Amino acid sequence: MGVKGFVEGGIASIVAGCSTHPLDLIKVRMQLQGESLPAPTQAAQALRPALVFHPSSGISATHIHVPHAPPPPPPQPRVGPVSVGVRIVRAEGVSALFSGVSATVLRQTLYSTTRMGLYDILKQKWSDPATHSMPLTRKITAGLVAGAVGAMVGNPADVAMVRMQADGRLPVHQRRNYRSVVDAIASMSKQEGVASLWRGSSLTVNRAMVVTAAQLSTYDQVKEAILESGAMRDGLGTHVASSFTAGFVAAVASNPIDVIKTRVMNMKVEPGQAPPYAGALDCAMKTIRSEGPLALYKGFIPTISRQGPFTVVLFVTLEQVRKILKDF
Repeated sequence: MGVKGFVEGGIASIVAGCSTHPLDLIKVRMQLQGESLPAPTQAAQALRPALVFHPSSGISATHIHVPHAPPPPPPQPRVGPVSVGVRIVRAEGVSALFSGVSATVLRQTLYSTTRMGLYDILKQKWSDPATHSMPLTRKITAGLVAGAVGAMVGNPADVAMVRMQADGRLPVHQRRNYRSVVDAIASMSKQEGVASLWRGSSLTVNRAMVVTAAQLSTYDQVKEAILESGAMRDGLGTHVASSFTAGFVAAVASNPIDVIKTRVMNMKVEPGQAPPYAGALDCAMKTIRSEGPLALYKGFIPTISRQGPFTVVLFVTLEQVRKILKDF
């Protein structure tokens, strides 16, 4: 039964991840709004004009006019999810909405398959044999454990997905231009070291623990409450209501961590230069100082717009897959 839970959770997660990928991409782009883009080149700013005139020539170096660097462009106004989506389509084409979808498939295969399967195992072990249910505290604990393990397994694909989704917002000459998730992981390992694949892993683990605990425990709790009250039978209506509630709770709980995770994973570290953020706490403090506390809920509308449909598709698909595989 243990392996079956992994298979069921993996199939449902991949279907949900691929079907809501454009919403996830828009969410990532919105979370990066307001963040400074890397400068064209640090080396060019360090260059100083050489003294090409010898002092005996009678031409003083003080008379040489050195033009000042142009001021940085003003920050672009923040826009909503619809405007972000339209901009992406106009600037990069419709296919850009599925940038990084190969990373999404790998991420769901590693991360979500692990967390869904492990939660199912813990749920069976910790449930009351007589009632086949368990207290909310145990559901939350099972979600925290399953989310943490799944996040560590899936972090490389998560980093690759964030970078591939965010690449289109960079100037052409600064884009990474990964061809696929395999190319992204190979390039990161070669250029930045294998450790870069687990960049932001503490954030990924924290977010996954929060999301999994909120999402899975809320779904089970709301579903049980609906069935016990007799308001609806165990069918599509119950699954949709329970899953949408779970998606909303997960979005509210995880959005601040998700914003910081996105920025840490997407930061570009130049050779010989200090990284833009020293860590998760440094990123959070810089974000709040420069953009205000509400910046931690940047991208919340696309987050709930994506988390809601994702969770609905996830659990509705999961229930159907369970029916198909119940005899196996």
